[in-house]
Amino acid sequence: MSRNQISCWIVYNGSLTSPKFIDQAEMIKMSAEKRNISCTIYKNHELIMEIIDGNLTLNGESQIKKPDFVIFLDKDLLLGKQLEKLGIPVYNPISAIERCDNKAVMYQTLANHGLPIPETIIAPKVYKGFELKDRSYYDYVMKRLGFPMIIKEVHGSFGMKVYLINNEREFFEKVDELSGISYLFQKFIDTSFGRDIRINVVNDKAVATMYRKSETDFRANVTNGGKMYTYEPTDAQIELAVKCSQIMGTYFSGIDILFGENEEPIICEVNSNAHLRNIYDCTGVWVADYMIDFVLDHLQVGEK
Repeated sequence: MSRNQISCWIVYNGSLTSPKFIDQAEMIKMSAEKRNISCTIYKNHELIMEIIDGNLTLNGESQIKKPDFVIFLDKDLLLGKQLEKLGIPVYNPISAIERCDNKAVMYQTLANHGLPIPETIIAPKVYKGFELKDRSYYDYVMKRLGFPMIIKEVHGSFGMKVYLINNEREFFEKVDELSGISYLFQKFIDTSFGRDIRINVVNDKAVATMYRKSETDFRANVTNGGKMYTYEPTDAQIELAVKCSQIMGTYFSGIDILFGENEEPIICEVNSNAHLRNIYDCTGVWVADYMIDFVLDHLQVGEK
């Protein structure tokens, strides 16, 4: 495949109006166009999923000119699956994005391969407007994890929908508030209060790392006020990040790693759509170049 023949789409969520989302897409577009790839950015709603006469189509066209690949920066899983079913290579694979998007599934997957995560209890499904009448379940959670503890909604990004729970009153207030929402309980890693590292992994290689620290919040995310610093990861941290990416099935990802009691690495989260601006501002590494180069190599492999 000649590179001047290659075309790609970059898809992000049109309901997210913050400039950082289009900025992410533009950064990747710049890397693609430097390599003579024709690149179009789409909001997810601009690719209309239709099923006509039993056939999957986009925008009502069964013969729409499809790109050679899609960089999928969204979590619109149904759109991603429709693209894949139309025979378009999607990066990351939608199965990997789906595993990362649900934190309960993510922790189940990582733990099933023996990787270190905080002690976690996945909350049972409770329908909105209803509640568990059996308090013994909550008593067990509080006794097992102690206070403070973390409650996380299974869907959330940028440190949002993650709550530090300090006592029983806060515990039951949050449980009541989350009625009908999927979430989990997690042991608080106090040795990593307000600090973590982000390692960007592309094609099983750690290509950029930053240290994040907050003086005011238990979360280190820059969105929540954390500061970024250059950082040289240890071999153990790199090995763990690469294993996470392999197990989750991502071709590129951002792995957030906490510091245990003896500074040992503990997985916080695996982000299939890790943003690139902050890691660039901190390290000077343009991760999008690595991403596009990987895709080009991967497509060539697929042709052989």
